[in-house]
Amino acid sequence: MQSINKKNVISNTLVIKKSTFTSFIYEIHNKQELEKFLTDFSDSKAAHNCYAYKFIDQQEHGGMNDDGEPKNTAGKPIFNVIEKSQINNVCILVVRKYGGLKLGAGPLTRAYVKAASEVVKKFKMM
Repeated sequence: MQSINKKNVISNTLVIKKSTFTSFIYEIHNKQELEKFLTDFSDSKAAHNCYAYKFIDQQEHGGMNDDGEPKNTAGKPIFNVIEKSQINNVCILVVRKYGGLKLGAGPLTRAYVKAASEVVKKFKMM
């Protein structure tokens, strides 16, 4: 599979209570593109690589991953941003570099929503 053209990946970075949330959005159409994007853009040195995706080929596919964050504080909120934005054929990956301060479930969820929402705004402007 050919490598991802980085010009087609949109990113945004936020710092919330010393943690850095870098979000990426990329258009995908199948599992192979999803896996390639996640492999190329996940950061093994980061605390968490959380994502959600939705694409349609013959049928609708979707999924999410909290990557060690408390259950439903990362992947599900990112997926909800995709749904509310009414976009398809995308994956949003949010890479969190932990800054040493625990955020708590509510603020953590809001951080992932904000990170995903900001990159979706950029995506929709393209």
